[in-house]
Amino acid sequence: MKFRKVCAMVMSAMMLVSSMGMANAATPETVQAKLSAVEKDTYGTEQTGALLERINKLEKDYNGSHKKGSMMARVDALYDEVYTNGSKPSVLAQLNAVEWNIDHEVSMNSVEKRVADMEMTINGHTNEGTYKKRIQDLASSSFGTVDLPMEQVLVPKNTLIKVALVDPVNTKNLKKGDIIRYKVAADVIVDSKLVFAKGEPGDGVVKKVTQARNFGRNAELDVDYKQTKSIDGTYVATFVGEEAKQEMKSLALAAGASVAGMVLLGPIGIIGGAFVNGKNIELPAGTEFYIQTKNDTTLYGVATTAE
Repeated sequence: MKFRKVCAMVMSAMMLVSSMGMANAATPETVQAKLSAVEKDTYGTEQTGALLERINKLEKDYNGSHKKGSMMARVDALYDEVYTNGSKPSVLAQLNAVEWNIDHEVSMNSVEKRVADMEMTINGHTNEGTYKKRIQDLASSSFGTVDLPMEQVLVPKNTLIKVALVDPVNTKNLKKGDIIRYKVAADVIVDSKLVFAKGEPGDGVVKKVTQARNFGRNAELDVDYKQTKSIDGTYVATFVGEEAKQEMKSLALAAGASVAGMVLLGPIGIIGGAFVNGKNIELPAGTEFYIQTKNDTTLYGVATTAE
C-alpha cells in the first residue's frame, strides 16, 4: 500500500507538470468583488440583496456595530480586517492558528462553520457574539491567552510543501482553464514556526490538456499549481520545480521502485507498467505530491515545538 501511494505521488508530479505561478492572489478592486470574497469566506457563499444591507450584516457579525463612511471605505475596512496582515495577524490568520491548535488541521469551511465547530468541540455548544469575540474566546481556551503566539518568519523560496488532490483528476473531463483543487497534506514548519498548516487550500489551473488518442497516444496534462494558502491567509506563489520532483523520485526509490522502471514520455512521467499507451490520466482524490514556493516570502507563523 505504501509503495502504491508513493508511486501515485511520483506519477502525479510527473504527469501534472507545473508552470511558474503568480506572486500572490490579486486583491479585488471593486466593492462587489471585495464584498463577495469576504462573504464567501465568512458564510460559504456570496450573499444576495442590496449592497448596503450586506455590508451592515458583515460589520455586525465581525464588530457588532456599523462603521461610517462610503461603501468603498467600509468594504475596504472589512476586507483589510479579515485578510491583511500588518502589525498584527488578520482575523483569518488568527482563526487558522486557533483551529490548528485545536484540531491540528485547518478546515476549508466558512468562518461561520469553523467557529461553531470549534465551540462545539471545546464547550459542547455554540456561543453568541461577534466572530472576533468568539475567536478570542477560542484562543483563550486553546492557547491560554488571547495574544496568539504568531510571529513573522521568512519562508525561503523552494520550500517544499506536500499536498493532496481534493477532487479526482481525469483528462477525459478536463479543459483548458479548469481549476484543480488541492490542499496541504502535512504541516510545514520553518524556524520553529508553522507556516503552512495541513488542510490549507490551493488552486491549480489547467494550462493544456490533450485526451488520449488513437494509435496508442497518451493523454497529456499541464497544470500550473500557482498558489497555496499559508497559515496567515496569504496566498503564496507555488509550482512543481526540480526540488519537488527530486523529492518524489527519492520517495519512489526508497519504496522500491527501480530507476530502470521509471520512464518519461514527453511531459508525462510514469512508473513503468502503471499506464499503457493510449490511456487518459486518472488520479483519485487524495493523491499526494510535492510543490515548492517560488519566492522568499515573509509570513506570520505559529510558534510551535512540533517538528
